[in-house]
Amino acid sequence: MATWDDVVEMASQLPGTEVATWYRTPSLKVAGKGFARLRTEAEGGLVLMCGLDEKAALLASGDPAFYTTPHYDGHGSILVDLAKVAQDQLGELVEQAWRLKAPAKLRKAFERD
Repeated sequence: MATWDDVVEMASQLPGTEVATWYRTPSLKVAGKGFARLRTEAEGGLVLMCGLDEKAALLASGDPAFYTTPHYDGHGSILVDLAKVAQDQLGELVEQAWRLKAPAKLRKAFERD
């Protein structure tokens, strides 16, 4: 079981990550661009940016940790149930989301580390 604090800790290892708000909810941004957002308690879940192919693969896997709603149809993001996702997979997805939004300079700096 993961928490928002776990997500923040994972993302803090990525250059330029800042904790912010997005749609009035806690979020993570890089260079002012959101890559993760905790939905409201009523909505539940974590929104992570991803490619449409990755989203389709995660949904097709049948893993109950990943889902979507009609609001996110056609959008490059996946909803994650933090109570059901594996920590290592969450870490990979957080990094992928960061890579989608991070400027090339930050991505290159991260590769050199």
